[in-house]
Amino acid sequence: MRRISVRRSSVHGRGVFALRALCAGELILEYTGTVMTWKHAVSRHRRFGEEGHTFLFGLSDGRVIDGSLGGNSARWLNHACVANCEAVESDGRVYIQAVSNIKAGEELFIAYGLTTDGRASAAVRAQYACRCGHRRCRGTMLARV
Repeated sequence: MRRISVRRSSVHGRGVFALRALCAGELILEYTGTVMTWKHAVSRHRRFGEEGHTFLFGLSDGRVIDGSLGGNSARWLNHACVANCEAVESDGRVYIQAVSNIKAGEELFIAYGLTTDGRASAAVRAQYACRCGHRRCRGTMLARV
């Protein structure tokens, strides 16, 4: 039985939703795509990126997974300041794991923890504004510094 589906999200664009209850600690899916250097990924994103969407997932070795090339449903995970899932890296692969129990029909979220070069200007902060709507929303998808 399928555990997730992708459909329209009230947070942003598409989202990933549980089709059945998921338990805390459960591995849900792998974040897949083409692995490349950040330089190549940024160049590709500037040329071909979808407006308002970035499907890049940084790896600890300095490379990135580009979910727009050969990616799966995981690329549609939205950000939430209080996320119900987390990304777990193992041997250059990224898995999405539930950090709390998730009911059927709930949207799955991860905390993006995005970074920018240098200090974030007001324009950059606006570009990375959070839309999660949680009562503890920090207002940004950027990582805490």
